[in-house]
Amino acid sequence: MTFKTLATLGAFAAALALSTALPAAAETFRLSHNTNDTTTWQKGAEKFNELLSEKSGGEMDVRIFPNAQLTGGDQMKQAEMVGRGALDFVVTSAINVTPLVPEMAVFSLPYLYSGYEDVDATTAGAPGDRMEEIMAENGIVVLAWGENGFREVTNNVRPVKAPADMNGLKMRVAGPMYIDVMNALGANPQQMQWTETFSALQQGVVDGQENPIGAVIIPQRVYEVQKYLTAWHYSYDPIFIGVSKTLWESWDEATKQMVQAAAEEAMEYQKTITREDTEKGAAYLKEQGMEIYEPSAEEVDAFRQATKPAFDSWAQKVGPDLVTLFQDAISAGGQAPQAQ
Repeated sequence: MTFKTLATLGAFAAALALSTALPAAAETFRLSHNTNDTTTWQKGAEKFNELLSEKSGGEMDVRIFPNAQLTGGDQMKQAEMVGRGALDFVVTSAINVTPLVPEMAVFSLPYLYSGYEDVDATTAGAPGDRMEEIMAENGIVVLAWGENGFREVTNNVRPVKAPADMNGLKMRVAGPMYIDVMNALGANPQQMQWTETFSALQQGVVDGQENPIGAVIIPQRVYEVQKYLTAWHYSYDPIFIGVSKTLWESWDEATKQMVQAAAEEAMEYQKTITREDTEKGAAYLKEQGMEIYEPSAEEVDAFRQATKPAFDSWAQKVGPDLVTLFQDAISAGGQAPQAQ
């Protein structure tokens, strides 16, 4: 054997040893969400990536894109892209999926819920299972439910203490159901991407908006451009982490279980920190100069009655049987909502 041959074999052996010593390159997936990188949506996505990397031994990595960057800022388009396999993962809220899956609006029907116990009875029960089936039919596998929270109303014009106080206010809303709710209250709703909302509030293009305290109002610094907040808890909007059904079905059972476990743990973490931030949020917002109004039970009931037309209309759109499934789960959970 010649020296040249020995050298070649030696180089090959060294390269082979080096290749076996180096870890395989991680497979990178793309995850989109529509809030900025300071929110609990982002923190939940980061936790998911951390857990998935850990559980896969570094073989799976998730690259996170906030502010709906991959859909040109269009928060409604994210789910559609995941549904057809153009995106891998999404963290978004139920209301943002309604253009693709109108039934998801059931979560956000006005005054469906009285508190977190009611919410958990649906997301962790038969209603959550049914919504996961419906989402899968539209190409998205819901891996776990997280927390966006109860949506509160803010504005720059006046305190909102009664339905009449909403009259004429220009309100930014996220989707069609909220347009109907605001119309029922006499407001002037304007559907707008979240990425455009801060500047619209700052410039007076709209007077107000509605969103949860812990997940959006505080981390997105809405208090910098809004004066008044009413804690009316009028609508709840869960978030979820979903994966393309096409991608999901390409994995073996062990991989599916690993991804599912990472998502469930990440969303449980996200839910916990969001509820904690919400609990201490009102005091923080007062420190930032906002005026907070907490309506009485009678005042809340006035808002409930005023939004009943929107409830009834959307109950028909999402399906009376589906609404009944949610209401039954809430009743069985021990804290039934007041009748609409």
